[in-house]
Amino acid sequence: MKSVILFLSICFSTLILNSQELNPIEGRWDIEMEFEGKTVPSWLEIRHSGHATLVGRFVFAFGSARPVSEIVEDEGSISFTIPRQWEPEGGDMEFNAEFMGAEMIGTMKYVDGKLYNWKATKAPDLIRKSAPKWGKQVELFNGSDLEGWSAEGENQWVVEKGILKSPKSGSNLISDEKFTDFKAHIEFRYPEGSNSGVYLRGRYEVQIADNKGLPASDIYFSGIYGFLEPNENVAKAPGKWQTYDITLIGRRVTIVANGKTVINDQTIPGITGGAINSKEGEPGPFLIQGDHGPVEFRKFVVTPAQ
Repeated sequence: MKSVILFLSICFSTLILNSQELNPIEGRWDIEMEFEGKTVPSWLEIRHSGHATLVGRFVFAFGSARPVSEIVEDEGSISFTIPRQWEPEGGDMEFNAEFMGAEMIGTMKYVDGKLYNWKATKAPDLIRKSAPKWGKQVELFNGSDLEGWSAEGENQWVVEKGILKSPKSGSNLISDEKFTDFKAHIEFRYPEGSNSGVYLRGRYEVQIADNKGLPASDIYFSGIYGFLEPNENVAKAPGKWQTYDITLIGRRVTIVANGKTVINDQTIPGITGGAINSKEGEPGPFLIQGDHGPVEFRKFVVTPAQ
């Protein structure tokens, strides 16, 4: 009887050990895709579900993270299909790739049937080994003009009476200065029905939108778009000044919205739609979304880590 129990114990331990062995294709991948004459960022997560199925999430150059119900692996290659999200009318998006150690090389069949090439590298963990020491505050918005910022296209941003304004949909605004880890204090307001956002390192969008009274959601006010849901929706009415206090250390983010901690030291899995690039291991700027709706800022203070 003891020998039978020992045998079963060894088999069970072996099963657990094997189930914990990570397929090298699993993980998070930062993608650069050649799309309509430009290099656009995308992102892919691959993980196992149960004994043999691979599932995942995909982020394109725009939109939110979308689930991948099954990723088929066959001798070092993968394939999966997802329905369109904000893409034009057409078919499903089809992906194929070859796994080449530290890289994947692949194609995407877009909704219109055109093929686009992409390559991917494993996303960095961004783990900080010790607590940051904070440097001097930086006033990214000086209250007078657009010094320190550049429009991503034709500029509609203006400064009036100490307030930075995007009065209509137009270009995004990108800070000239880049950051790794930081604390930021941001004061903003928007009119009824508007939608904007602030991208941390230019890659992770904190949603700004007229969502007062709606349930908390990762695509609503103070969420990390498509990834992290705030524990409550504390949005004020449109036309009211509101605040974000954001701490980003590696991938770990804390968001205090209007004085309440709504996301507490949570991991941002990867880039969000609309990111400037997928080079997550590099410092990045702040990006203020101006291509959706009107928004105003009166304070934008950053304390960088040393």
